[in-house]
Amino acid sequence: MKVSRRRFILSSALVGGGVLIGYSATRPSKHRLANNELAKGGEHYVTSFLKIDPDNQVTIYVPHAEMGQGVHTSLAMMAADEMDADWEKVRIEQAPAIDLFANGDLIKGFAGEAGVPSFLMGLVNVSATKIAEIGNLQITGGSSSVRFTGDTAMRTAGAAARQMLIECAAQRWNVPADECTASLSYVMHSGSEQSLTYGELASDAALLEPTTEPTLKDRSQFNIMGKAISRNDIPAKVDGTAPYGLDYHSDDMLYAAIRMAPVFGTKLVSVDASAALSRRGVKRVVELEDSVAVVANSYWRAKEALKLVKTEFETSENDSISSADIAARFDAELASSNGSKDFEQGDTDDAIAGAADTIEASYRVPYLSHAPMEPMNCTVHFHDGKADLWTSTQDALGIRGRVAKIGGLDENDVTHHFSYVGGGFGRRLPFTWNVIDHATLIAKEFDVPVKTVLSREDDMQQDYYRPAVHSNFKAGFDSYGNIAAWHNRFTGPIQVAGAAFIPYDIKNQSIRVVDGETHVPIAAWRSVDHSQQTFFTESFVDEIAHRTGINPYQFRMNLLLRHPRHRKVLEVAAEAAGYGQNLPEGHALGLAVQESFGSICAEVAEVSIGDDGQPIVHKVTAAIDCGWAVNPDTVEAQVESGIIFGLTAALYGEITIENGRVAQNNFPDYEMVRMADVPEIEVHIVESGEALGGLGEPATPPIAAAVTNGLYILTGKRVRDLPIRKHDFSKPASLAAV
Repeated sequence: MKVSRRRFILSSALVGGGVLIGYSATRPSKHRLANNELAKGGEHYVTSFLKIDPDNQVTIYVPHAEMGQGVHTSLAMMAADEMDADWEKVRIEQAPAIDLFANGDLIKGFAGEAGVPSFLMGLVNVSATKIAEIGNLQITGGSSSVRFTGDTAMRTAGAAARQMLIECAAQRWNVPADECTASLSYVMHSGSEQSLTYGELASDAALLEPTTEPTLKDRSQFNIMGKAISRNDIPAKVDGTAPYGLDYHSDDMLYAAIRMAPVFGTKLVSVDASAALSRRGVKRVVELEDSVAVVANSYWRAKEALKLVKTEFETSENDSISSADIAARFDAELASSNGSKDFEQGDTDDAIAGAADTIEASYRVPYLSHAPMEPMNCTVHFHDGKADLWTSTQDALGIRGRVAKIGGLDENDVTHHFSYVGGGFGRRLPFTWNVIDHATLIAKEFDVPVKTVLSREDDMQQDYYRPAVHSNFKAGFDSYGNIAAWHNRFTGPIQVAGAAFIPYDIKNQSIRVVDGETHVPIAAWRSVDHSQQTFFTESFVDEIAHRTGINPYQFRMNLLLRHPRHRKVLEVAAEAAGYGQNLPEGHALGLAVQESFGSICAEVAEVSIGDDGQPIVHKVTAAIDCGWAVNPDTVEAQVESGIIFGLTAALYGEITIENGRVAQNNFPDYEMVRMADVPEIEVHIVESGEALGGLGEPATPPIAAAVTNGLYILTGKRVRDLPIRKHDFSKPASLAAV
């Protein structure tokens, strides 16, 4: 992609900010660009996110992907409430993949969360939008949509629009603006009882510039936020009309089936496609650097013909690598390296050396696949110096930019067509989606749309995986039996900061990370590092509690005196689950708590052992503090979803490496929790009124430890190596002491 002079100057000036600030001050605002470039006859944008039609219908544009998390509805609720719009007259649309909807609010939010000094936040705030445009950021991830885009951009847009509409009505009536009020998409004058619809005022409001600092509502003034409102995406998903990337079809389109290098990082050496080319419907065999694809007039024909293609890939030093080799490497690194600092407090080495007693434990978790329900796919059509793109993605701008770069086009000449996302959680981001590159290169060979599809087997063996991680712990007790030191070393890399931190009041802590790199490609997976680290930390805390003879619940509560929000969610979950009360014979409760993405979630799992010696999870009781709930129905659904996702990983999830490549092929050897086996899930929302937290991921981390902690109480067997299915509970050990 050719970089324009303007874009180069702007990107070069981001550190100093001077050119960017000057440019930002003189360029058309986003609101003005929306009216100049997007508005059609009779349409008026009062902010770039909000459009009002003459018939008083409000359209809210949401710049995040709908992956089943309900974000279209939640973000629209936030804008509509601040706008005082009539919810019955609100339409929700996916924001298109254009620079106007680059998401600078995520940059601001993550910068603040990462601890960027306050004196630099001014520069971040000024630069964020342009950084997002240059970086093609329209990302849905990190449980950030509501807590960042929603709480800043969408609420601000709605409140600014309300203020503008009131100002326009006051000018028409020649009355003070403070005598006017807004409600249900009308502005009313209290003295004369005159009223105007938003639709009647929209053309005037579109001429104003929205303020960036409008007065936001207090929670007591909410009319829409806080209510359980049905999601707008559900009807189409129920009746089958919801569009997914895989659904796109045209009469002239072709289909590509692809075979990638089985050992990651190796290249294609030779191809014999003679047999495949003789098959009916086959159009061409395309050779790429690391793969070969058969293109035909149906996917089935392409897939079957691909089986006949003979390929040779280069050999590499990784051809003999196995999961056992990787595990041995991790153990060796932990034994030989002190790693780099993640968190240090006090003098842990001295406290361990002087401890009256110590406890040690080592934990492991394997690689995991994303295994989305919608197979990975991408359709690209090159024509007339432009390209059209159909694919389910978590970053439409990023995908657009990726296709433009590979296709040699200007980004504005690539059009991404909206679709829902059939499962993602990191797999459908531009930098973790190998099929985008391949689909683009294949489609360049044709003048019709070409849909490239990864089979389930391909996707499972060519994913970017949740990292396998090993973690070693040592804790020291003082002469009174109190926990005095926490020593933790784990394999990296760290993908999200702070996941290994603990909220417990332990004076001396040393948490460090060692290398842990392998040839296996890795990426963000639902809750990222929190899914591994919470299993580690909450399991080891449980082990410490049992060593001290203190009930695991009370032990945690004793160490959380400085964290009242953690205490509250743990208390709510434990009381609701009946912790400490009589349970059916052969049942036990395990618990865990973790803070992630601005939310705190505690879970209590009720478990037993079936006649086949395998664990049964009967019920999970969860409490979550996400600050406050924009849509309580969505909160419950996301907690339930996160628990099921995490439970699948805890019970069954494992990607293993044999001869340098992934051994698993499909769901028969990558099991998932089925509907019949889903436990009863009870969700309690704890509203602290603190800043909004995320919801898509925080319920996933605690479940593995909650289940294994319960299994220890029940059987006396401590699970330190996931998945749980690898362990035999048919001959229970003596019951745990507490």
